[in-house]
Amino acid sequence: MNEHEIPPDGRPVDVYLDLLRIRMDTEDYRLLLSVVEPVLRAIDEQQLPTIDFSLDGTEADELPQEIREEAALVIATAVTGRLDNEVVEITTEETGPVRVVTDAATASDPARLDEIADFLRDRHRQNEELRGIAEASGLPTDF
Repeated sequence: MNEHEIPPDGRPVDVYLDLLRIRMDTEDYRLLLSVVEPVLRAIDEQQLPTIDFSLDGTEADELPQEIREEAALVIATAVTGRLDNEVVEITTEETGPVRVVTDAATASDPARLDEIADFLRDRHRQNEELRGIAEASGLPTDF
């Protein structure tokens, strides 16, 4: 769907949710809403200091992968206002497979995907350094 196809009073995220409601099984859609509604409310109320949302962890492990990916796309649509977001999987030796939401142009550009992989490697190294510092200082290392 292109931007000119969005009704003037509709937000792209609402249009995307309507499309998902039609396409998805009712129970899956309800599960999806239970995941994204608190985040969408926080975005609407501008209560998120940064947009760094993870669909990993103990609670997320119970969600089917399709629901996790759709939740990530709904949130990306709310943040960016774009309907062309895609989930891509990038694998590095340091991190293993990581799913990232990006726009369609980036998803189809190998050079840009390599840049994202480099960023993931750098971030992993920084986290490991911080984890080592925390451990040596007797601080928790579960960040």
